[in-house]
Amino acid sequence: MPKPMHHTGKAKNAKKALVDLAKYSKKYWAAMLVALLFAVGSTVLAVLSPDKIARLTEIIQEGVLFEGKTPVGISIDMGAFMAVIYTLIGMYAGSMALNYFQHFILSSVSCEITRNMRKDISGKINRVPLSYFDSHSFGDTLSRVTNDVDTVSQSFVNSVGTFVTAVSMLVGCLVMMFVTQWILAFATIAATLFGFVIISVIMAKSQKYFSARQRSLARVNGHVEEYFAGQNVVRAYNAESRAREEFSARNAELKHNTFKAEFLGGLMQPLMGFVGNFGYVVVVIVGAALAFGEKFGVTFPIIVSFMIYVRQFSSPLGQIAQSMANLQSAAAASERVFEFLGEEELSDESGKTARLDSVKGDVEFSHVRFGYTEDKTIIHDFSTGVKAGQKVAIVGPTGAGKTTVVNLLMRFYELGGGEIKVDGVPLSSLTRENVHDLFGMVLQDTWLFEGTLRDNLTYGKTDISDTDLMRVCEATGLGHFVRTLPEGLDTMLNDSVTISAGQKQLITIARAMVENAPMLILDEATSSVDTRTELQIQKAMNKLTEGRTSFVIAHRLSTIRDADMILYMQDGDIRETGTHEELLKKNGLYAKLYNSQFEKAS
Repeated sequence: MPKPMHHTGKAKNAKKALVDLAKYSKKYWAAMLVALLFAVGSTVLAVLSPDKIARLTEIIQEGVLFEGKTPVGISIDMGAFMAVIYTLIGMYAGSMALNYFQHFILSSVSCEITRNMRKDISGKINRVPLSYFDSHSFGDTLSRVTNDVDTVSQSFVNSVGTFVTAVSMLVGCLVMMFVTQWILAFATIAATLFGFVIISVIMAKSQKYFSARQRSLARVNGHVEEYFAGQNVVRAYNAESRAREEFSARNAELKHNTFKAEFLGGLMQPLMGFVGNFGYVVVVIVGAALAFGEKFGVTFPIIVSFMIYVRQFSSPLGQIAQSMANLQSAAAASERVFEFLGEEELSDESGKTARLDSVKGDVEFSHVRFGYTEDKTIIHDFSTGVKAGQKVAIVGPTGAGKTTVVNLLMRFYELGGGEIKVDGVPLSSLTRENVHDLFGMVLQDTWLFEGTLRDNLTYGKTDISDTDLMRVCEATGLGHFVRTLPEGLDTMLNDSVTISAGQKQLITIARAMVENAPMLILDEATSSVDTRTELQIQKAMNKLTEGRTSFVIAHRLSTIRDADMILYMQDGDIRETGTHEELLKKNGLYAKLYNSQFEKAS
């Protein structure tokens, strides 16, 4: 079983991540400032309350009647007593109200920041080149949208409020303690000072684990997404044990980093509790010594107020510790979010004015060169011309570069050299949106989203009638399937509706027919259907491709015998060109591949 990886390096730049997060939240600074002022106001009222409690103690103490040193009765000034009570109630109520509004504002700001982050990430996904996903798993990207954004939401804004409240309480307590009795103030500070040292040590050691936890969580999500999506393959190859071992290794890594982060972060609160209790002991001992000495004016009411100040003074230390731990989580998570938002985007095309709306369909490839990485060229020198309305089939062994050619045609990737023109206009001079409008596309991998069948067929188009949709469905062999659905075209496609792989392929083909684009790209469009359905689709495709320039990638060569031109590719270059009959007469690479399929079939 693979051993879990333990991250021991430091966070890349937690401080920069928090600065970036603060800049990102700039539009909410005013609201956050108001909330923080409420927090300060709430804290001030809370800090002033011990002085009033000391005054209550004095009133009670003054109301005790003595004969000599023996108490003989009580005569409390109830007017003064109730005045202090009402003042205390007002201060506590005001503190509670200000605290409520502070949390309300910060929670609202937190939700807004979270919404904006997810919106920006969603928009970013549409702007990063497809090459980004060649080197990053979908699970990792998904984790940034969900786990990391949630962590920022839960940790950052609330931590800021807690931190400001704690600092205000700390400063307020210091002022009131020195105003009340400076010796007891120094004693209280001395008792709690080493709490800061402990916090600093723990903070230095725990940050790297907070960062490692977020990365480990992303790896677990990526693994789960990958293996859940491929359950059929995992079970078919009896690879469950291997999948469990890999998951256990990644899960163990996540457990290790999470335990370290939570353990070190969780140490702060109990340690601060111990410091607070120790402070009580120090105040009682020092206060009693000063009271018996009768030299520094320390009275019983002062000791009572300091008992409250100790709690108020030590509690902020724990809150500061907790808020700093939360800020560490926010820093680690925001670092990953901003890392994604800072990824290189597709080039800006706002300055492009060229546009193709009315398209004949002439396509020219001129010395096209491309590689997914700089050190590995896939397409070396691809040149060919396609006339409007021609059906071009691209065939060849796996890895020859067939799909890469249509990816370049769609401008999913930018050329490494050469040029592609449509009707004499270089694709590089057109916007990507314009290029995508020129093509209808059916991929080998079917993709349906949760929505109605109508939504999946029209995919955003609103001017398609039911009659036209049903005509397309009948043409692609979906008519019977639609009629068996409980709500026809308005049936929701979700887990409750069983759809075969072939039916999914038919829906994607029907979607391309509804698109009605001037040119077509079919990448193994009939790979998931049976022979009878394939013949039906071929008839529909022949009608669909009539008068349209179309590019067909096919492994099943029997489906492209009627192509106007067949390009046989190998190692990124065109090795043979011609019609089906012409290439068979040459008895070259295409003929050998074509005949081999029939040899396998027999």
